[in-house]
Amino acid sequence: MYTIEDLFDLERTLAKEYLAKFTYPWEALEGLSDFIKTLGRTLNETEYRQISPEIWVHNSVEIAPTAYIGAPCIIGENTQVRHCAYIRGSALIGKNCVVGNSVELKNVILFDGVQTPHYNYVGDSILGFKAHMGAGSITSNVKADKTPVSVRFEGETVATGRKKVGAMLGDYAEIGCNSVLNPGSVIGRNTNVYPLSCVRGTVKENSIYKTNGVVVEKSAQ
Repeated sequence: MYTIEDLFDLERTLAKEYLAKFTYPWEALEGLSDFIKTLGRTLNETEYRQISPEIWVHNSVEIAPTAYIGAPCIIGENTQVRHCAYIRGSALIGKNCVVGNSVELKNVILFDGVQTPHYNYVGDSILGFKAHMGAGSITSNVKADKTPVSVRFEGETVATGRKKVGAMLGDYAEIGCNSVLNPGSVIGRNTNVYPLSCVRGTVKENSIYKTNGVVVEKSAQ
C-alpha cells in the first residue's frame, strides 16, 4: 500500500529513473537535492532556461513577479507559479502543475498535473500524478518529539530513519481544504480526504477518509 509501485505512475515525472531505484518513496528524499542538480544539467537548453544557478525553468512556465524560487529547482512545461509562492529549494515540479498563492514547497517531487493552489505547505513529500491539495491543507513533516518518523499500516510499522517526512500522495489523491497530513502519512491512489481532516498513517487506495477518521471504499462507478 505504500511502495513507489503502489502509489505512482513513473511515466508522469522526470524523476522516473531516480525513483525506480527505491522501494519506498521516502527513501528518495535524502538524495533529492543532488539528483535535481544533476538532472538540471542534462535538460534541453532550447526548452529550459537557467534563471539562476541551479534553477531550471521551462520556457512556457508562468512565474508571478512576487514568487520566490530557491535552488536547486526544476519547473516543467506549462506550470504556473503564482503570487507569493515560496519555493525554498530541492523541488522538482512537473508539467501542468499549479504552485499557488502563498504556497511553500521544500524538498519535494510534484508529478505532472499536481495542484497546490492556495496556502499549502508541502515539505519532504512526494505528490503523484494529478494529486490535489485543497486550500489550506498542509503536510506536517516533523513529529512534536522530534523522533524519527515511521509509516504505519494495519499494525505494521516501517521506520523511515528520517526526522523529516511529510506525506506521500498517490496518483489522483484529493486532499480536502484545511486538512493536516501528519508526518509519514500515505494516501493511496484515487483516494479522497474530507476537509478539516487530521490524517495519520496510511489510507488505502480508492477510499474516502471521512469525519473522525472513518474510511470507506469508493463505490464502483
